[in-house]
Amino acid sequence: MDHSEDPAPVQAGASNPQLRREGTEILKVSSKSRPKAVAGALATVVERDKKVVLHAIGAGAVNQAVKAIAIARGFVAPRGIELTTTIAFSSIEIEGADGEMSERTGIKFFVEARSV
Repeated sequence: MDHSEDPAPVQAGASNPQLRREGTEILKVSSKSRPKAVAGALATVVERDKKVVLHAIGAGAVNQAVKAIAIARGFVAPRGIELTTTIAFSSIEIEGADGEMSERTGIKFFVEARSV
């Protein structure tokens, strides 16, 4: 069930097993991510797995993630699904252009589905 109009809006853990933590899909959101496309990916994963994690680093990425969650609520509501979100800071390892790893502080959005 694809809710987005745009292919490959975010980096999804399905294509990279290292982006899964304890069986939970992780979607990376950037400031350039399209909120509607991220919302489609989020809705698809939540309908399948009942939970998903969004990673965002920087104010622009956090903004896009919040908009995506709001849009996704509209996608899943007609199916009797309500989304709940828990937000936390996280340290994320990022590979720079020079190939060196650096630690950045980001925001994680733990999104879970519950039946209404």
